[in-house]
Amino acid sequence: MFVKNKMTANPFTISPDQTIPDAHEIMAKHGVKRLPVMKNGKLVGIVSKEDIIQASPSKATTFSMGEITYLLSKTKISQIMSKNLITISSNALLEEAALLMRDNSVSFLPVVDDNKLVGIITESDIFDSFIELLGFREPGTRLTVEADDAPGIMSNLTSIIGNFGANITHVAVYRGSHGKSAVVIGINSFNTAEMEASIEKQGFRILYKLQNK
Repeated sequence: MFVKNKMTANPFTISPDQTIPDAHEIMAKHGVKRLPVMKNGKLVGIVSKEDIIQASPSKATTFSMGEITYLLSKTKISQIMSKNLITISSNALLEEAALLMRDNSVSFLPVVDDNKLVGIITESDIFDSFIELLGFREPGTRLTVEADDAPGIMSNLTSIIGNFGANITHVAVYRGSHGKSAVVIGINSFNTAEMEASIEKQGFRILYKLQNK
């Protein structure tokens, strides 16, 4: 799956010359936690709720509410935004986005094509995609099967399921140690007792079974 399939397109943005109250109003109105900062059609930064909190006086301040409001109204987004941005293309794979986020300890990435901001993708988008790819919410049976990590094993396992006329909707393989892997298989059936027996008769071991109805 590609970034463009899961990103939020045309995100709300803000100018570097706008102020903290402006950013807070946009975030509150539209329920977003971060805003790309745009100047002359170019992405120049990102401002988040965390940036606003860090730039705001603490509760222990001796400033009056009026003084705090005045200070915030004079603080431009350019003074608090993050400038060293890591971006990704809309045609990149979700796995690439996940790796960039993980390796750089960030929770989101601006999506840029030909120097133009086209969207934003977040950790939540990645999590949703992971759940979708595994078919966790779809009706049917999910079997986690221990199998040897060897050529021909997947073909053997899927042919057993095919013999029962069931359709495999999702497959994921988690490679373990000692030459074993855990294969998660989504099947569009709830009547799997005979299928499970046949799988184990062929030398596989069913580690876990989950049914969504």
